[in-house]
Amino acid sequence: MRYVWLGFLLLVSLVVGWAMYSGPEAQPTARPQPRTVPVHATAYVISTKPLPRADSVVAFALRQLGTNYCYAGSTPETGFDCSGFVNYVFARYRIPVPHSTALLISTGRAVERTQARPGDIVVFTGTAATSTTPGHAGIVISRPGEQPLRFVHSSSARRESGVKISQVEGTDYERRFMQVRRVL
Repeated sequence: MRYVWLGFLLLVSLVVGWAMYSGPEAQPTARPQPRTVPVHATAYVISTKPLPRADSVVAFALRQLGTNYCYAGSTPETGFDCSGFVNYVFARYRIPVPHSTALLISTGRAVERTQARPGDIVVFTGTAATSTTPGHAGIVISRPGEQPLRFVHSSSARRESGVKISQVEGTDYERRFMQVRRVL
């Protein structure tokens, strides 16, 4: 009978040992396990480098003045649409912003229009009078409190399309204004 119990205890210890060895807690803890990321997720790399000065971002954006408008365009060679222009400028400084005006409204953090500063993103509705969704974006070039609020953007306007400077106050952009977003 003693040998039966010894055989039974040996079998139990083998099963428990196998279960512990093949379980997740048996994996080495020094190496992190890879995570699965949904296909639609955007990966952002966090850098220890200092953020670029807003003046550098604005200066680079202003160097694109006169570049043609191109629907879905994202380079100076092909031309820009509004979100492609914003994306291109910030990508130069490795700051990820989406090439989609609908997504720009939730990028960074919202700030009051009166607190807008150079390098902030300004978002407007579409041109339709009843539009309530994001449809246009640009990069603020005015200093805080400076009136009018001016921005550089790529416009599809029939006259003077392409990258240009516009202002909010006293224009249709005032009616269409949605938010200022700070990413710097």
